[in-house]
Amino acid sequence: MTRSGLLEAGTLAPDFTLPDQTGDAVRLSTLLADGPLVLFFYPAAMSPGCTAQSCHFRDLAAEFAAAGARVVGISRDSVDQQGRFDRANRLGYPLLADVTGEVCRAFGVTRAQGDLLPLRRSTFVIAPDRRILAVIHSELRMEAHADRALDALRRRAESAD
Repeated sequence: MTRSGLLEAGTLAPDFTLPDQTGDAVRLSTLLADGPLVLFFYPAAMSPGCTAQSCHFRDLAAEFAAAGARVVGISRDSVDQQGRFDRANRLGYPLLADVTGEVCRAFGVTRAQGDLLPLRRSTFVIAPDRRILAVIHSELRMEAHADRALDALRRRAESAD
């Protein structure tokens, strides 16, 4: 963990199970069974910044698939709110509801009480063995998350060749 509490590259991502936007239980280790995962945390579904961030991941879906990776979003929003967010933006990937904030705390993305937004906007690129390959943190550059995650996946593929 970094000084801010954010998990860092090289550490193991904690395994967890959370409901997705349809209410189905989703487990991290199951998501990783088919390859790497891009797990991004966003403060609030339907907000302008989070919509821009999430839609950029959606728009790059074919590139993530070509890199062999899945994309999953997490916020503290309810299952119902995640469902509305997915339908409104046709995101097409799992949105997990961490209502208790347990997973957010485990990844170190929870802000101190009293801050305007409950979560730090952070993205983790995770290898199938749960090792964190890259961490992206940007509050203001919404597109940086997907772009940098793709770069990390491409570097990983090049180093495997």
